[in-house]
Amino acid sequence: MEQQDDSQAIARLHESFTHLRQELAKAVIGQQQVVEQLLVAMLAGGHCLLVGVPGLAKTLLVRTLAEALSLRFSRIQFTPDLMPADITGTEVIQHDRDSGERVFRFLPGPVFANVVLADEINRTPPKTQAALLEAMQERQVTAGGQRHVLPSPFFVLATQNPIEQEGTYPLPEAQLDRFMFEVLVDYPSDEEELAIVKQTTCDAAPRVTPTLAADQIERYGHLVRRVPIADHVVRYALQLVRQTRAGRPEAGETTARYVTWGAGPRASQYLVLGAKARAAIEGRLFASIDDIRAVARPVLRHRIITNFSAEADGVTADAIVEELLERTPVGAGGGG
Repeated sequence: MEQQDDSQAIARLHESFTHLRQELAKAVIGQQQVVEQLLVAMLAGGHCLLVGVPGLAKTLLVRTLAEALSLRFSRIQFTPDLMPADITGTEVIQHDRDSGERVFRFLPGPVFANVVLADEINRTPPKTQAALLEAMQERQVTAGGQRHVLPSPFFVLATQNPIEQEGTYPLPEAQLDRFMFEVLVDYPSDEEELAIVKQTTCDAAPRVTPTLAADQIERYGHLVRRVPIADHVVRYALQLVRQTRAGRPEAGETTARYVTWGAGPRASQYLVLGAKARAAIEGRLFASIDDIRAVARPVLRHRIITNFSAEADGVTADAIVEELLERTPVGAGGGG
């Protein structure tokens, strides 16, 4: 009976997310792969790091997603002088009219939202970066010894500009690992850019209709974790991750030559969760190896640390992931 209920719930989830895509397409032209990866990460309860040059509608995409989900949206522009309290909130002294005493009151910061856009996260010092990343991990903020729970769902999308590196503070590898996906936002195609220019230079602005509420997203998130996945599919995910670790028996020649550090167990968890979420969005009742392969690039690209030889030969983390996907047979998990 429970399996039948889940089957019907998956069908409703698929219908809801199909409608959500249609609403997003009203304001965001193209970028279908980026949209899919954001929706998969959100449904799996993960956070995203968006990497792309300025002007590719990253902010528009995030704001439209929040509107279409009927969620509270907050944007934080990261700058070198931004302090942790500017993000998390601070305590202020207020006069209590009834007792006549001065009391501390916590004023929540912009992180207290459902969808938080952390714009140019690498432009602020590590202390402020850590404040946001701690909130991402713990889903709470501590001030004055008191814990303040963040709203649910809680989804952080941080952006980075890959061009300008002067005056920036790159995220340490351990903090990058807290992002489920690193999503590459590329230039639009010729036809897409034509449509963008026509839409953004006219007087009419697209209106997005809210399609999902916070409680529905939470229910769907629990549903995703119940999506079945076969052992051989999980083993395929594990093999992909373990092949990124230099010095290990599973590592191939490319990894041994170009990789300093590979992906940890969190990558395996996110591969499986991402595969489950992708299957549910497409209306399927189980996750497959194709789902693992579809989410492998955004899960692994920021978890593979390349060395000087890779830089000298022009070998990127993406190229290493592509090579792993090519040489790992679909039946590698055992059982096809």
